[in-house]
Amino acid sequence: MAATRIAKLDHYGLLSAAGDDARAFLHAQLTNDVENLPPGRARYAGWCSAKGRLLATFLVVPHADGFLLQLSRDLVPAVLKRLAMFVLRSKVKITDASGLWAQYGVWEPVGESALAVSEKDGALSVAIDNGRRLVLAPEGRLSPNASAEDWMLAEVRAGHPLIAQATQDQFVPQMVNLELAGGVDFKKGCYPGQEIVARAQYRGAVKRRMYRLRGAPLQAGQELYSDDAPGQPSGMVVNAAGDESLAVLQTSAVEAKSPVRAQPQAPALEVLSLPYAQ
Repeated sequence: MAATRIAKLDHYGLLSAAGDDARAFLHAQLTNDVENLPPGRARYAGWCSAKGRLLATFLVVPHADGFLLQLSRDLVPAVLKRLAMFVLRSKVKITDASGLWAQYGVWEPVGESALAVSEKDGALSVAIDNGRRLVLAPEGRLSPNASAEDWMLAEVRAGHPLIAQATQDQFVPQMVNLELAGGVDFKKGCYPGQEIVARAQYRGAVKRRMYRLRGAPLQAGQELYSDDAPGQPSGMVVNAAGDESLAVLQTSAVEAKSPVRAQPQAPALEVLSLPYAQ
């Protein structure tokens, strides 16, 4: 049996939403249903601008004191400030909880279903898939023997988008496959940008989608090029690790098998499959 691998995930931050109205507040702000989220289940969600563009992607984790929202660490200050503007008279307090929990990615057999949450000895565990779990625990509770890059590569291969500073306000949720990853509920009612997100879904207006690429080290926010539009950027990297990445590309170019390149004259990148249907 392979030894358990553990990575410290410092590229993630955490926001805390606590108070009597925390559940209703998040439900009204996020792309997914928080009102009916049970205590033992996490959920992916996005937070959009009024124009339907993603300002952040979250993993929403319920716990005894409310909810924790995992997001890209470089977005924590700006998202905290902006999200707090919408609190108004609601009985909810949004705070930066990044320093209260260490985040670990653990590779081990997972018996629970995906996104099941358990709490034990002051630590939270979220089953990400059948071979990985996220653990939120006091600093020093676990001893890392793997790198955050390993975890990021696993997230790329799972097709999980993570909006960061370099990609904020660039994509509607469907462009990064957020609804395919379980992060959008089209029946939950209003939230910022909801009409635009719904229109894109039901009128077939999404002409760009997120694909998995391999062949060169890339970085979030980097523009990509397709041979069907010479010299013009036609895509953007969402996440990257090693020589693999998730990138938003024109669906017509991918379907036509037009080569995708990091630079106009660079070698073509390989388009790989994702674990969910596109």
